[in-house]
Amino acid sequence: MKTYSAKPQEIEGKWHVVDAEGQVLGRIATRIADILRGKNKPEFTPHVDCGDFVVIINAEKVKVTGKKETQKMYRRHSGFPGGFKEESLQALRARKPVAILEKAIRGMLPHSRLGDHQLTKLKVYAGPEHPHAAQQPQPLKFD
Repeated sequence: MKTYSAKPQEIEGKWHVVDAEGQVLGRIATRIADILRGKNKPEFTPHVDCGDFVVIINAEKVKVTGKKETQKMYRRHSGFPGGFKEESLQALRARKPVAILEKAIRGMLPHSRLGDHQLTKLKVYAGPEHPHAAQQPQPLKFD
């Protein structure tokens, strides 16, 4: 029996649309990261991008459990002295609600060029509208 390894030309990417309203942040992020990587397909190959495109709508209505709304902190540094910035999830949601899901999903993808390429197939929108109707994305339901 031979091991099957998918080739990039053989992979066809489907489009999925996910409604994040009322979904728990970490649970939806893990499922979407698996779809972006292609782990839901039988022809999954770790070193090949065999994932699908995912459009997330209502990203501003994703929920978090416990006290994460005020206690979870997002940190970044500009590289200059005194360039350390820190903000809570609540402040980030008010400033840029799509960044919450993007950062959660990015952390679950490979930290390499392959992960960067897989992240380009993620489209996140704060409201219920998206400009990808021409691709005919299929709704994706999570239990």
